[in-house]
Amino acid sequence: MIDINLIRTNPDKVRKNIKKKFQDSKLHLVDDVLEMDSQIRALKQEGDSLRAERNTMSSKIGALMKEKRIDEANEIKAQVVKNNERISVIEKDVSELESKINKAMMTIPNIIADDVPIGEDDSKNVQDRVYGEPIVPDFEIPYHADIIEKLDGADFAAARRTSGQGFYYLTGDVARLHSAILAYARDFMINKGFTYCIPPFMIHSSVVNGVMSFEEMENMMYKIEGEDLYLIGTSEHSMIGRFMNTIIPEEKLPLCLTSYSPCFRKEIGAHGIEERGIYRVHQFEKQEMIVICKPEESEAWYNKMWNYSVELFRAMNIPVRTLVCCSGDLADLKYRSLDVEAWSPRQKKYFEVCSCSNLTDAQARRLKIRYKKSDGTNELAHTLNNTVVAPPRMLIAFLENNLNRDGSVNIPEVLQPYMGGMKVITPKK
Repeated sequence: MIDINLIRTNPDKVRKNIKKKFQDSKLHLVDDVLEMDSQIRALKQEGDSLRAERNTMSSKIGALMKEKRIDEANEIKAQVVKNNERISVIEKDVSELESKINKAMMTIPNIIADDVPIGEDDSKNVQDRVYGEPIVPDFEIPYHADIIEKLDGADFAAARRTSGQGFYYLTGDVARLHSAILAYARDFMINKGFTYCIPPFMIHSSVVNGVMSFEEMENMMYKIEGEDLYLIGTSEHSMIGRFMNTIIPEEKLPLCLTSYSPCFRKEIGAHGIEERGIYRVHQFEKQEMIVICKPEESEAWYNKMWNYSVELFRAMNIPVRTLVCCSGDLADLKYRSLDVEAWSPRQKKYFEVCSCSNLTDAQARRLKIRYKKSDGTNELAHTLNNTVVAPPRMLIAFLENNLNRDGSVNIPEVLQPYMGGMKVITPKK
């Protein structure tokens, strides 16, 4: 959520930003906010005048009563009652207008960085750099579900019976590999100076509204029936929510945290749930990184965070590229975002495995996350998030890039300690 002072002082900047994001249907919100804000200020000014007048009149009533000027005192009392009635109406009107403004402000997108590419959707995202050679081997790479099944590593049929489409059982060496990747990612981030955390996997609606847009929530989140609780779509939600309504001492910043959680997503939209495999599913596990820092440090942390993802994937022999997200591909709270995409030798193209975002103070304003500066004043912090690794999707890239002709899968050196020294997973079928 942007600062309302920006709309008051530079509404054209906000309008231009909305157009950059191809959300012209939201342009009216700027004028709506300005009009309601003007009404609120006028109402508050009237209310302040009425209160001052009431206080003055109230002080006269006692003196008039002592002087036995009962009629005059009663006239003033009647006026005080009228003032109180009007003040009550004003307070109600102000409350309703503030609620409407807040709803509009939650819909107006965050100001994006000046150098974000302008484009309608992800087809206009811009490749930044390539890391590692994207090799296509001289043998056919099977579909990832077939690779897993030959390793006796999954039971998709049973999952469809127990839970439906978009779920899976991982078994044996593949399940162990899945856990090994998460454990390595955890230790990788700890070694970068991040504090490990396991957060709640359910959060209140107040946190949901603070960390994401309403449209995102509707398309992603599962709500617990009869309770004010949602299953998290990513641990970023509960990790950022941890600091809502807090004032953090400046000396404790930056807060660098890495969190493990299962993630639950409806996956509503044009892409849908795939019929077979583990690319797009309702449930998966993820290691996440978040940073809460001072505003002047957020861009430096943004670059550090996506570079950590590149380093992690390259350590597992997976070529990646970085892709700068265009304006139309940015969620409303994002200032800028960069995707890390892994190479798929089977498809001969890259696909997204990590997404790093700087949200500046947009989340912090919604959740009232501030820090106390050395001069005693409070300022909104900046928040950032990035995927460390998200198997099972990352598992697809791992299997394809470490697959041998005979169907076996090499285990990179960094993962071998987490696999009991195993260097190769051999086919069972």
